[in-house]
Amino acid sequence: MDYNVNICETDIDYENLADGEPAQDFSFNPINEPETSTQNCPEILEMEVFKECTDVQSNRSSSTSDESLDREEISHLQRHGWSAATVKVLASMPSRTAELNKSRRVRYQASSHESPHCSRPVQGASVLADVEEINTEGLNFCAAENNMDQLVSSLQGLSVSEGTRKLRAMPLSLADKIEIRKVAFSLKTESSFIGRNIPCYTHLSMYISTTWRHCLFSCLPVFSSFKLWHSALKTLSGRYGTGVLSYFLFLRTLLFLNLLLFVITGLFLIFPQAIYPPRSSKADFSGIELLTGTGYFSDSLMFYGYYSNGTLHGDQYRMPAAYFFTIGFTLFIICIILVYRLSKSFGKNFQVLKSNENLAVKVFSCWDFKVSKKISVRLQSEKISTQLKEQLSEMIKGEDKKTCMQQLRRLIVHLLAWTACLISIFLGTIGVHYLSENKFNFNFKTILQAHNLPEDTELLVLSAVVSGINLLLPGFFNLCVWAEKYESPGTRVYVSVFRNLLLKVSVIGVLCYHWLKSIPANGLKCWESFVGQELYRLLVMDFIVTVVYTLLGEFLWRVFSQTILQKKRKPVFDIARNVLELIYGQTLTWIGVLFAPLLPAVQLIKLIVLFYMKERSLILNCQASRKPWRATQMTTLFICILWFPSFLGTVVTIIYTVWIIKPSENCGPFRNLTTMFEGGQMSTRHLEDAHPILKWLSWVYDCLVDNPVFLFLASGVFLMVIYFQAQVVDGQRKIVSRLEKQIENEGKDKKFLIAKLQDLCK
Repeated sequence: MDYNVNICETDIDYENLADGEPAQDFSFNPINEPETSTQNCPEILEMEVFKECTDVQSNRSSSTSDESLDREEISHLQRHGWSAATVKVLASMPSRTAELNKSRRVRYQASSHESPHCSRPVQGASVLADVEEINTEGLNFCAAENNMDQLVSSLQGLSVSEGTRKLRAMPLSLADKIEIRKVAFSLKTESSFIGRNIPCYTHLSMYISTTWRHCLFSCLPVFSSFKLWHSALKTLSGRYGTGVLSYFLFLRTLLFLNLLLFVITGLFLIFPQAIYPPRSSKADFSGIELLTGTGYFSDSLMFYGYYSNGTLHGDQYRMPAAYFFTIGFTLFIICIILVYRLSKSFGKNFQVLKSNENLAVKVFSCWDFKVSKKISVRLQSEKISTQLKEQLSEMIKGEDKKTCMQQLRRLIVHLLAWTACLISIFLGTIGVHYLSENKFNFNFKTILQAHNLPEDTELLVLSAVVSGINLLLPGFFNLCVWAEKYESPGTRVYVSVFRNLLLKVSVIGVLCYHWLKSIPANGLKCWESFVGQELYRLLVMDFIVTVVYTLLGEFLWRVFSQTILQKKRKPVFDIARNVLELIYGQTLTWIGVLFAPLLPAVQLIKLIVLFYMKERSLILNCQASRKPWRATQMTTLFICILWFPSFLGTVVTIIYTVWIIKPSENCGPFRNLTTMFEGGQMSTRHLEDAHPILKWLSWVYDCLVDNPVFLFLASGVFLMVIYFQAQVVDGQRKIVSRLEKQIENEGKDKKFLIAKLQDLCK
C-alpha cells in the first residue's frame, strides 16, 4: 500500500500551536479507503501504520529493541547513500517532528483529562510516500508521549509553586507550558481549594489585593508620565538623538541636586533664621540689586553676613553649629549621590554588548503595538528611526586610509588648532586675573558718572568680562574643530568638551585664588558676603548671557546660514558649549553655598528657565546631526566632569576656607573665631557639657570630622567603588567578547562539517 504525507497541513498545524485553539490530530488515511471515526482515547492510535510503534513502546525497556530501532534508522539513512559519519551527525541533530509530536501529546493529555471518552474523527490527510518514514515519526510520537507522561507525573509530585517554578525553567513553548500546567495542577488546585475552609473575608481580601495589583499595573504608564519633563524628553530623543537627550537629562539631574541642596539648607539654616531674624537696618530696594546683590540684599537671608552667631529659641538651637554641620552634611550627601550615579552610569552606558548585536531585535521586535494615538505613533517611529541610524553609524564607521602627506598635513592642523586654543585660554585667564586685581587702572567711576549709572554697576564689570570670555572662546573652539575636520561627530563633541573644560577650570581657579587670597587681606567688613555677592553676580550674568545667546545668537546664526550661506539645513545643537555652561554654573553654586545659602534657589530658577528656553530654541533653530552618532558614554562623561574637577575642586576650596582662613570679626555665625572649623569644635564641647549623655557625639566628631584620616578613607572608598565598578564592566566585556569568538568558531566548524557532508554526498 502507498502512502503520502501532506507536509503543508503539518506546517499549518505547527503554526497553530501558538494559538489557544486545540490542535488537530496527527492523522493519516490510506488511498481509496473511507474516513473512519473512533471512540477511543487519543493515546491509542487507530491506524495500522502505528501498530509497530505501540509494539516497540511496550518493549522499550529492553536493550534489544533499542538496538533494532537504531539499526532501522541507520539503514534508512544508508539507503539514501549517507555514510556512517554522516548518519551520526544527522542523528545528533534536533528533530522538529519530535517537538511537534511533543506539543500534540500535551494536547492529547489535556483532552483526556477533560472527558473519559474522547470522540475524535480520524481525518484523511493525504497519501503517504514511505512506510519507513511513518514508522520513524510514529516512534518519535510515542517517545514524546512517554516523555510527557513522565514530565506530568514528576510535576504532580511537587507543590504548585515549586512545580510552576520548575516548569518555567524548562525549554518549552508557552503553549506547551500552559497545557502541561493545566494537566498537572488542575486537580490539585481544585482539591486544595475544596479541602480548605476558606472564610469569606479571606476571599474578599484576595479579591481586593488582586484588584489593587491590577490597578497598579494599569497605572504604571500614568505614573511614568508624571516624571519631570517626561513627554518633552521623549520628543527630543526621537527627533535629535541621544546626544541632545544627554544634555537635557544632565540638566534634570542638576535640577534635582540643587533641589536637595535647597531643601536641606532651607530646613536647617534659612527657615530657623527667618523665624528669629536679627536686628538689622535694610536699605531701600532700587532694582539694581537683582544684578549686583548689594544694597537691599546685603542684609538678607541671601548672604553669610546676615546669620547670627548666637542661639535661637532660648538655648536650644546654636546657629554656628547648624551652619557648619548643614554645609558639611549637604556636601557629603551630594558626594554619595554623585558616586552612586557615576558607578551606575559606568555599568549602564559602557555597554557590555556591542550595539550592533541588538540590531535585529530593534528592527523586528521593538514596536509597541499598544500605541494607538497618532502623536505617540509618530514619536515612536521617529525614536526607532533615530536609534537605527545611530546603531548603523557605529557599525559602518571607520576612517579612510590616508597617505603619509595627508596624515602629516592633518597632524600639523591639529597642532596649530590646539596651540591656538591653549593660547586663547591663557590670554583669557590672564585678563581675568588682572581685572580681578584691578591692575588695568581703569577709572570706572568716571565712566559711570558720565552716563548717569549707579555706582554699584562697577561691580558688574568683572562678571560681564568673565561671561563674555565664556561666550566668545567656545565659538573660537568650534571654528578650530571645523578646521580639523574630524570624521566622527562624537569625536568633535569630546574635543570641544575638553577645550571648554580647560577654559572653565582656568577661569574659576583664578577667581578662587582672588577670593580666598586677596579679598580676606583687604580688610573688608564682611569679606564672606562680598565673595557671595561676586558668585551671585557671576551666576546672574552667566544666565543673562546664555539667554541672550539662545534667543538672538542661535536665531541669527540660523538666519545667516539659511539666507547668506544658502544652506538648507539648520545649525546643529552645540552640546559641548551648553553642557560646560551647566557645569560652570553648578560649580559656582556649590562654592557659593558657604557664602550665600540661598544661591541654590537662584540656580533652580535658572535651570527651569533654561530647559524650556533651550527646548524651544532647539526645535526652532536647530536640526539633528547629519551624521547620526550614538552617545552611549556621553552621560557618564558629564557625571565624571561634574565629579572631577567640579565637585572635588569645590570641596577643596571649602575645606581650605573652613580650616585655614580667618572669618570676619563683625558678621556671620563664626565671628570672633580663629577659623570656621573652631565653631564646630566649640559646638560639640557645649553639647557635651549641657548633655553628658550625648558625650559619644563629641567622640564621633573627633574621629570623623576633626581627624583628616577619615576624609582620606572616605575618598579612597568612593574611588575604589568607582574603580571596581569599571573593572567589573570591563571583565564582563572581555567574557562576552570571548564567548562571541567561541560562537563564531563553532559556526565556522558547522559550516566546515556541512561542506564535508555535501562532498560525501557527491
